[in-house]
Amino acid sequence: MRPHSFGPLKRSWAQSAAAACLLVCLGAAAQPPAATANANADFERCRSQANLDACYDAIRYRPSDPSLLFALGDALARANRPVDALRTYRRVAALAPNLPGVAAKISAVEEKMSAKRPSAKPPARATSADASAGKRFSNAAPETQSH
Repeated sequence: MRPHSFGPLKRSWAQSAAAACLLVCLGAAAQPPAATANANADFERCRSQANLDACYDAIRYRPSDPSLLFALGDALARANRPVDALRTYRRVAALAPNLPGVAAKISAVEEKMSAKRPSAKPPARATSADASAGKRFSNAAPETQSH
């Protein structure tokens, strides 16, 4: 007696499992209509009102949307967070290099940041004139101590 072959049975089971996985994956990737409506409302609030929370909520649904990231950068700039705004504008420039206005926003934020930086001056050094003028420093030996 010849043993029963499970080849066709295994193949049909594997095909069924793959089809079920595909359906589950596609179903999980699709957004419910309420979530899409919320994302659109968040996007509008982000763009028109510079609401950072709305921007972050909308980005959860569309993390690589250049126009949404551009609106987030504007909201961050208005919230006086230039470092975060610059990072966001650079991300927009990487995603959509031909988007108008991105280069101008980047240069404006960089200019604003450079204006806030204090100029680097070398520290003043103590001279013998300071010592002769009677200035005492915290690391100087007490006057009563002999050397």
